[in-house]
Parts: sequence; C-alpha cells; structure tokens
Amino acid sequence: MITINGRDCIFQPGETILDIATRNRVEIPTICYLKRTTPTGNCGICVVEIEGHSDLSLSCSTLAKTGMIVQTDSPRVVSQRKTVLEQMLSSGNHNCTIGSSGDDAWTQFQMDVESNDDYETLCPAWGECKLQELAYKYQVQGKHTSAPARKIPLELDNPMIIRDTSRCIMCGRCVAACNEVQVNRAIAFGDNGNEKKIIAGKDDSLMTSDCVFCGECVQACPVGALVEKKALNAIRPWETKKIRTTCPYCGVGCQQWLHVKEGKIIKVTGVEDGKPNQGRLCVKGRFGYDFIYSKERLRTPLIRENNELRKATWDEALDLVAEKFTRIIKEDGPHALAGVSCARSINEDSYQMQKLFRSVFKTNNIDHCART
Repeated sequence: MITINGRDCIFQPGETILDIATRNRVEIPTICYLKRTTPTGNCGICVVEIEGHSDLSLSCSTLAKTGMIVQTDSPRVVSQRKTVLEQMLSSGNHNCTIGSSGDDAWTQFQMDVESNDDYETLCPAWGECKLQELAYKYQVQGKHTSAPARKIPLELDNPMIIRDTSRCIMCGRCVAACNEVQVNRAIAFGDNGNEKKIIAGKDDSLMTSDCVFCGECVQACPVGALVEKKALNAIRPWETKKIRTTCPYCGVGCQQWLHVKEGKIIKVTGVEDGKPNQGRLCVKGRFGYDFIYSKERLRTPLIRENNELRKATWDEALDLVAEKFTRIIKEDGPHALAGVSCARSINEDSYQMQKLFRSVFKTNNIDHCART
C-alpha cells in the first residue's frame, strides 16, 4: 500500500505511481505519457514529491513501493511544472497566449482570430492542445513576444498530414505511437548535430519514408506539430458534435469518433478505449470519409430496361431480385446461384449473407471478396 495525498491506495507489483493515481481518480498532468507504450519521462510534467526523496520523481516511470508517501500537488511540484511549461512555451512556435494579463494585446489577438482564423494567427491545435490546457491551468506563458522563425519549412507535400517542427516539444508521443502502437517504424528520434528532432526515415519527408499515413501520430500529438491537412482550420473543437460509430471499411469493427459540423463529417479519430482497435485506425478509416459526399454515389436503386437504367424504389428493386432468384432456383436449382460478400462489410452483414444462401437458397456457393 502507498499513500497519495493522504489517501491509502492498494497497488499491484509493477504498477507506477501514475497507474495507481489514475485508477484512484487522482489527477496527475501528463504530456509525453501514452497508454500502452513504454514511459519515457521526456516532458517532466508528471513529477510528484515522495517523502524521503531529495529530488522530485516522474510518476509515469517510478514504480510504487510499499510505504511510499506521495504528494502530487505540493508547492515544490507546482513550481517545477510551471518551470517546465514555461520552457516548452518559449522553445518554439506556440502562439497560444492564454490571456492571463487581460491587457489590450489579448483583446486585439481575439479580434484578429475572429476575422482571420489562419495557421499563423491561431495554432491549428487551439482548443485541443495539451500544452495550452496546462498553460491555462497553471497560468504560465512563454517568454518570447512573437513566433520564432521556422528553421525547417512546413511539410506540405502529402495530402494527409502537415508537419510543423517549430511547434514540436519533443515529447515523443508520435514516435511511441508509430513504433509501439502501430509498429510501422516510420519515424524516430534523430539529431542534426546540435539538437534532437523527430525524423521520418533517414530524415526525409513522410512521403518518401515508410509512413503508411495511418495518422496515429497525429492523434497522439499533444500540440500543433502534426495536424490533419483536410481538417486544417475547418473546425474548432467546440464547434463539433462527436458521434461514435463503426468503421465501414472492413470487418474488424474499429470504433471511430466522427467530428461533425453542420451535418458534415470534418475529421475522424479513433476511440481510445474502444475495442477492438483501442484508438488505432488505418489510413482509410481515418482519412477516407470523403466518399460519402461524392456526387457519383448511387442514391437510389437502378433497374435496367431496354438497355437503359432507370431509377426505382427499394421495394420495386427488391421484389425484382426476389422474383429473379426464385425463377433461377426453380428452373436450374439452387446451385445456379452464388454470392460474394464484400470485405468492406461488417462481420454481422457477412454472417447474414452466408445464412441467406445456405439456409434460404440451400447452396454453399458463398465466398468472401478480399478486395479493398
């Protein structure tokens, strides 16, 4: 048993202080920590004070020991978190001023954003940035007065993801997501001789690396260093409604959040604790939602008459199919029919398809198309 903020907590061998605190609903802020990956302690935000220890400890990687007495929000801990946040905000292009001063500059900033919500005026992660959230909580601002010049240009050469290294805080969540969650091994920590940075391949662009554009790194990024290109500046979090659904692209059943604005899907993210994918999505599941708005989609059944297609009702189309199937079975037997279940169907639909052919049509001529 250990004591956290005066509360006795039971733990299992191998659990960290963060694990125990989370289970007991004791909030410890994190930035670099990513579920189901190896803790790195890169950010230093999750520090706690352990009685008898001279230094503060990282709760994400410190294993619990019987008799530990832990404080998660002592003055020393809060001071250290503020220092770390100030360093992060000052280290790059983090234009997320929190307006704590309440001066004219803040008012002007709000007016500028309202008139021109662009990439430079307002960070694309505004409203869902972990760094911004903690800056608000601890009332910390960076020391630079304007955005620093970008050492590396924005990476815009692919249709899915924008990389902005000027906003990177080197937390390593994207690296963990790529290497430990999706196991694509497309990005890693590197350096240019002077400082560490996140690199793709041999310091290439994502387009020329082994990236498969699953977008897991985007979902993991706590700041605006990795953002979805299609959703850039299209929405802010408070403008959307989140709808949970099942991905339509295959039978795995991955759980998705649809971020909807004015009845239209603007972006898709994985449901972090949803089974079976636990937040993971492939490139189609995350980025392939545009097809539902295609003008080329069929919106009504079509029946061919005199070598031409005409629109029909569902009842008319289904009655025609049933009549033709009945006639074929009567004239040529059930084995004259065969069915193919689409790989994009959910498992339940494929089950119903095979049941229809085997139980109703009395034939085993049913297959599964693996086309994607």
